[in-house]
Amino acid sequence: MNAAPADQIRLLDVQDLDVRLQQLAHKRKSLPEHAEIESLTKDLTQLRDLLVAAQTEESDCAREQIKAEQDVDQVRQRAGRDQQRLDSGAVTSPKDLENLQREIASLAKRQGNLEDVVLEVMERRESAQERVAELTERVSSVQTKIDDATARRDAACESLDGEIASATKEREVIAGSVPADLLKLYEKLREQQGGVGAAKLYQRTCQGCRQELSITDINEIRAAAPDTVVRCENCRRILVRTSESGL
Repeated sequence: MNAAPADQIRLLDVQDLDVRLQQLAHKRKSLPEHAEIESLTKDLTQLRDLLVAAQTEESDCAREQIKAEQDVDQVRQRAGRDQQRLDSGAVTSPKDLENLQREIASLAKRQGNLEDVVLEVMERRESAQERVAELTERVSSVQTKIDDATARRDAACESLDGEIASATKEREVIAGSVPADLLKLYEKLREQQGGVGAAKLYQRTCQGCRQELSITDINEIRAAAPDTVVRCENCRRILVRTSESGL
């Protein structure tokens, strides 16, 4: 394949821009904010699960407290009615009076036990409420950190996207001036050789594979016409000659 030396030089410019675009894409993908957001999001998910559990516990305690207070109220009302009967003098039979007094005493004990249950439930509910408040604050704090990291990531991505767009446009312009057959070969080699399809020959060394060429290879390149597209014998990349090639 033949191509004007100037076209081959422009191919190096395309290669430089392709390397630049790879670096920018890698930098965008490797922004520290990505890992930070991922880690914080995991923390947030765990905290939200704990918050839901705490809210559920608080809600269960609230229902349990209402039920326990209703039980106390029912016993209190029944005891009140029995006390009224006792105080009214309507019950005159000694046996009935004894039974009524025994029931009032039993209800008083029952009321005391139920009131203890209410207190125990209230303590558990208060603890759950404190847990809900604590977890709500922690969720808010982590969410704030995620929002901050997201803003930093978006700003960094926007800046990098601008650089990528600029480099892509410049590449399109330069690549458009390179002969189609030469560009096609370059693209094929770039895909095969890890993103580098053309390299400069510098001081008799291929800058693609960093291998110094043999005397035989150097002599062959020296003898080749300026418009001949030469290849590195080691890595098979397009080898572009310049004034620094050491020929």
